[in-house]
Amino acid sequence: MSKPDAELRLRLTELLTNSQAHMGFEEAVKDFPMDKINATFPYGEYSAWGLLEHLRLTQNDIWEFMDNPNYHEPEWPKDYWPDAKTVATPKMWQKSLDGFRTDLQKLVDLVNNPKTNLEAKVADGTGQTILREILVVVDHNAYHIGEFAIMRQVMGTWGKR
Repeated sequence: MSKPDAELRLRLTELLTNSQAHMGFEEAVKDFPMDKINATFPYGEYSAWGLLEHLRLTQNDIWEFMDNPNYHEPEWPKDYWPDAKTVATPKMWQKSLDGFRTDLQKLVDLVNNPKTNLEAKVADGTGQTILREILVVVDHNAYHIGEFAIMRQVMGTWGKR
């Protein structure tokens, strides 16, 4: 790996895993009260679990897009958001957390694999590169993690901070 390449990989890893200039995933979901996972926020259309599951589904889709040679694009928005009528359980909440973390680690591993050409085009894409898709994940996650934090604020689910 060249020094500039190593620096880029380090910065991408930081963007994926650290809070940088905004709240990170782990802080946003820490100690979320299980009795509120199905509550919708004021004027909102989805629950805390719905937003968490959307983060997981979308991140997983981008991973699959880059990794699966038989990738099939899900239907928007149906396959990127859980059914609003779903009543999540604490087990489902944990499954969403675990899935998000697992896929995030796969992305970090991809970025840090010296054999990964970040400028390579995604096999079944229309010109997208690995680098572009990693940046899409970073952007999407940051947006919705911020939304999740604001949701917690308006729902009063932070507890003592």
